[in-house]
Amino acid sequence: MAMKKKKSAVEAFIALPDSEKDRIAKQFDRAFSIEDTQPLSPGERRRWSKILRQNRKMRGRPRVGLGAQRVPVSLERGLLRRADAFAKRKGVSRSQLVARGLELALAEG
Repeated sequence: MAMKKKKSAVEAFIALPDSEKDRIAKQFDRAFSIEDTQPLSPGERRRWSKILRQNRKMRGRPRVGLGAQRVPVSLERGLLRRADAFAKRKGVSRSQLVARGLELALAEG
């Protein structure tokens, strides 16, 4: 016997008759004031902190390989200008151009 998949809250709401949806939606038609709120309970505060920590971990660019490391490098200005122009023509960033160049140099070695 196949088990029924439990409906999500959204699916359950969509399945309701329109009159019931209207009744539920009316709860949200009024403006909220500070009197409508209360401090978070210790459990809610822990859950909220966990959500914030998870969101901090997801910020920024996705990790590629072992991740990125900033490396200050000095280049002759003319070479840098030519490299930037080349990268722009090819539609890549300066970092991508340098990384590709390093990969080529390391492949030769």
